[in-house]
Amino acid sequence: MLSIIQAAGWPIWPLIVCSVLAMALVIERLLSLKPSRIAPPTLLDEVLRVARESVPSPDVVNRLATHSALGEVLASGLYALNANPQCSEEDLRASMEGAGREVAHRMERYLSALATIASAAPLLGLLGTVIGMIEIFGAQSPNSGTNPAQLAHGISVALYNTAFGLMVAIPSLIFWRYFRARVDAYLLTLELAAERFLRHLKTLRRLA
Repeated sequence: MLSIIQAAGWPIWPLIVCSVLAMALVIERLLSLKPSRIAPPTLLDEVLRVARESVPSPDVVNRLATHSALGEVLASGLYALNANPQCSEEDLRASMEGAGREVAHRMERYLSALATIASAAPLLGLLGTVIGMIEIFGAQSPNSGTNPAQLAHGISVALYNTAFGLMVAIPSLIFWRYFRARVDAYLLTLELAAERFLRHLKTLRRLA
């Protein structure tokens, strides 16, 4: 591997930095977008069971808010109802929508950076290719003829950088599309759960 880096020359170093950043972002998003941290399958039913007849205590709501992203959205409605038992449906909806926007922003964190790496890596590889071609033409002197060593080095710079740029860009693009689809699915799940919970909160508001 070290010999490849040496043969590719300095243009490969920005690509190495991009590959490290992309790997770190992928690992971070894989951990952050686990279902248990975003939308546990049984959480909504558990909350509906606990809040069947009355609004849970603030301690219970606080634990719910720190449980997961879905818990944070549901807890926002309970916070509003605890603060004002006679609050309007518009207030409840606005509170949950605000929490949902914050959650959506956190789920989409770093995705733009990963997309940027996927777009920039081929261009950085192309830059290395151009630099390698410049070295190839620079190795051909009209007086001393062609320098085979410098010619080979220029070709290696061109080809290694092109290949490495694609090796960084392709996985980055695949993971970006995967995370984008996962976030969209989570957002739909949160929206449907919030609508169902809002109907339940309207019942609790009438009972309060």
